[in-house]
Amino acid sequence: MHLIVRLLVQRVALGLLLLLAVSAVIFLGVEALPGDTAQAILGQSATPQALANLREKLGLNEPPLTRYFAWLGGILTGDLGKALTNGADIAQSIGQRLGNTLFLAGCAAAIAVPLAIILGLIAARYAGRWPDKVISGITLSTVSLPEFVAAYFVIYLLTQLIPVFQPVAMVFPGMGFWAKLHAVALPVIVLVLVVLAHMMRMTRAAILNVMQSAYIETAELKGLSPMAVVWRHAFPNAIAPVVSVVMLNLAYLVVGVVVVEVVFGYNALGQYLVDHVTKRDLPVVQAVGLIFAAVYIFLNMAADIIGILANPRLRHPK
Repeated sequence: MHLIVRLLVQRVALGLLLLLAVSAVIFLGVEALPGDTAQAILGQSATPQALANLREKLGLNEPPLTRYFAWLGGILTGDLGKALTNGADIAQSIGQRLGNTLFLAGCAAAIAVPLAIILGLIAARYAGRWPDKVISGITLSTVSLPEFVAAYFVIYLLTQLIPVFQPVAMVFPGMGFWAKLHAVALPVIVLVLVVLAHMMRMTRAAILNVMQSAYIETAELKGLSPMAVVWRHAFPNAIAPVVSVVMLNLAYLVVGVVVVEVVFGYNALGQYLVDHVTKRDLPVVQAVGLIFAAVYIFLNMAADIIGILANPRLRHPK
C-alpha cells in the first residue's frame, strides 16, 4: 500500500475511534450531572409514585452501560431519540437548527478566511513596517475581546450609534437569502472579529518561515516583484500550517458560536443546546454535544489529511 494511502486510512480510523471515545465521555459526563431528570420534568410538586413511573417510562432505572449502548445504537441508525421536555423528535429539531448554524458559520468563514489570508500576505510582505504593525495591532486587539463584549460593542455601534441593523438575529423558514443575510449581519461581524487574528497571524508566521528558504532568494534574483514572490512561491509552500489553523477556526465557527447565538437570540444549534441544558433534557444535550464533537473531529481530520496531501515528500516518496 502506498505510504500516503496508509496514512490517510490511519487518520480516518483514528478519527472514528476518537469519536467513539468522545461519545462515551459525553454520555457519562451528562449522566454525572447533579439533579433528577424526572423531577425537572414533573416539577417539585410531583409525587414519589409519579417520579418512579416516569423514571421507568424513560428507562432511567436501567444501568448506565445499557443505556449508553442503546443510545449509541440509535445514533448509528439515525434515531437520536425524543426530547424529554416536549416529546419532539431530536433529529428533526436539530436538522431545523443545524442549517441556521451552518449558514451563520459559512457566512463568517466566507469573509474571515480570504480576508485573513490577504492580510497575512500583506503583513508578511511588509514585516516590521507600518502595514504589518497596523494589521497586527488591530487584529490582536479584536481577538483580545471576549465574544460577548465584542457582541455588545457591535450591537451598540450598529444599532444605536449607526442604526443600520436590528439587535436580534431573527430567521424563519421560507426567508429569502438576502433577508437572511441581513438578519445575521451582526453575529457574522462578531465572529469575523473573533477568528480573524488567529488565522492572519498563522499565515504571516508560516510565510515568514518559508521566506528564509533558498528558492525564495532564487526567485528574488530572477527579478520577480516582492508580492509575486510571496504569492507564487512562499504561500503555496506554507499552505499546510495555514490550512490547519483555518480548519480549527472553521470548527470553532460551528462549535463555538453558542455565546454569539444566545446574545443575538439566533435560533440555531447553540441556542437549542442552552435551552435544553436549563431543562436538564439529557438526550438533547447528548445529541447536540456529539454533533459538535463530530464536526470538530472531522474538520481536524480534514486539516490533517490536507497537510499530508500538501507534503510533496509524502506524495513522491523515494
